[in-house]
Amino acid sequence: MPQEQNPFADLPAALVEDILGKATATGDLLTDRFRNLKRERQEYRRVLQEKDLIVHESSLGYPPLPTTCGTDGSYAIERLLFADLIAAAAVAVEGLTPPSEKRHWDQPHHLSFVQVEPHHPDTSTVLRAVMLGKELILATSAPHDLVMLDQTLTLPIIYFNQALNQAPDCPELKCSQEFLEHSLEYLEAYRSILRPHRSDKHFVGLPKYSSRREVGKIIQSSEAHDDRGLLTFLLQAGELTRPLSLEPPTQPWHLPGGLHSRAGSLAADIIDGLGEICIFYYKPHEWLPALRIETARQVALNPHRLAVVVQGLKHQCAVPSILEPYPLYLADRTVKALARAVPTFRQVATQRLSERYDGDIGEVFFAMHGYRSESGR
Repeated sequence: MPQEQNPFADLPAALVEDILGKATATGDLLTDRFRNLKRERQEYRRVLQEKDLIVHESSLGYPPLPTTCGTDGSYAIERLLFADLIAAAAVAVEGLTPPSEKRHWDQPHHLSFVQVEPHHPDTSTVLRAVMLGKELILATSAPHDLVMLDQTLTLPIIYFNQALNQAPDCPELKCSQEFLEHSLEYLEAYRSILRPHRSDKHFVGLPKYSSRREVGKIIQSSEAHDDRGLLTFLLQAGELTRPLSLEPPTQPWHLPGGLHSRAGSLAADIIDGLGEICIFYYKPHEWLPALRIETARQVALNPHRLAVVVQGLKHQCAVPSILEPYPLYLADRTVKALARAVPTFRQVATQRLSERYDGDIGEVFFAMHGYRSESGR
């Protein structure tokens, strides 16, 4: 039986029994939480209606369907005995095309970065900022009306802040050189997403996981439930919540701006844009969980532009077996394959090195032995 079909093959029997016993107890705890939610569901929905927080999509109108695309990115690090083999990639996939439109792209677009680095503890921190920067560039360069990002819109400032602080201290890393060389492009793309100037471009972030509770605090729901999980059971098909301001962080957003003369103004615009992010939840169909949508205030508070976003999302959520918009599903599947492909990159590099190395071939295989892999997005 393949390893994927028998996950307990390498575990001692006593450990398996212990884990299964605790899993049963966990199921009992979840049962209690579901019972509590079932008992409180009607009251929570009544409060939402009293506070006029629920809107039906039909009240927004039905603008022409927008063209759409979804972006995602991932990175992988193969820790070799001699060095680190690193790779980062971002992809953009076109969504289902409205009948009245022609396809913009015949195939997915991508940007990638592959290098060999010396061992360094900050490689992953800088590399994921490179990955995210390339994802933002793909998003802002897409010709589509609605661009979906598989992330919260606050994620780039976290990754960029870490990389801007650490990349100057490790100039020997190729990923640091790549990030610092293109940091202005990344910041400009981020600003364009947070503060879009074109009325025909709509950028939205759709994080799969979020612990934020903007709605929960208003209706005073249990802290055990985050907004997305709770509203999945409260909203009916075709309903959305009224846009609300993003929950502010416990500490003010911060972004270093001293690396370039233009970085300071970009950082200020980005901080202002983060303060103007609005969020809402939308349940396109009964078979889908509620989607958390983050977008700029000028999009969320404009009924016509909000309708374009809602109709675009609904059109891309047409298949019950896919629990997210179609282009994000394809982009996610594509970038997840990067980590699985890195060992193949290592094999190709090892073969090339073996062909050109004049010394003992055994030294090559020792040096290129992979002992640890790391990946993320």
